[in-house]
Amino acid sequence: MMAAPLTWNAIMPTSQALLDDPHWQQHCEAAALDPERRLAARLAVLQNSHSLEATLYRPDHEDPDAEENDLGEACVELRGVFEPPQDWDAAEREEYYDGEDPQTFFSARVECQARPGSTDFFQPEPGDLLAVTEADGRVQMYYLYESFEDDDGWQCVLIREDEVLA
Repeated sequence: MMAAPLTWNAIMPTSQALLDDPHWQQHCEAAALDPERRLAARLAVLQNSHSLEATLYRPDHEDPDAEENDLGEACVELRGVFEPPQDWDAAEREEYYDGEDPQTFFSARVECQARPGSTDFFQPEPGDLLAVTEADGRVQMYYLYESFEDDDGWQCVLIREDEVLA
């Protein structure tokens, strides 16, 4: 099922309100991001009719046998199979993929659906698990392999798990 596009009012009353929000300002300042450009990137994912709904889970690093922590809901914009930088040589590619099928690595942008500064807000981290609801309603699991935030949002590399959940 596709993510229902969020209206701006579902996120904040006005874009100016978020730009003026001290949590947003603090976050952008700490990460050396342009608040307006970062907000536009966030909204582009949250409002994209092709973005997919996902629930993110974070393993308990203290107790590997414990249940994963449910972080909350996000929108995921899958951008296709990950393309490594052209300057990587064969050894660098082999090390990056670590024996995994390169066709299971995907570039994506991920945005938490909760308002920044709220108790439900989270940021994706390597090691997180994503339960992504595909357009046909099936749930596909992904492992968040790599992520970084820039003015264009959370750029992530996800590894698709073999198992699809009904």
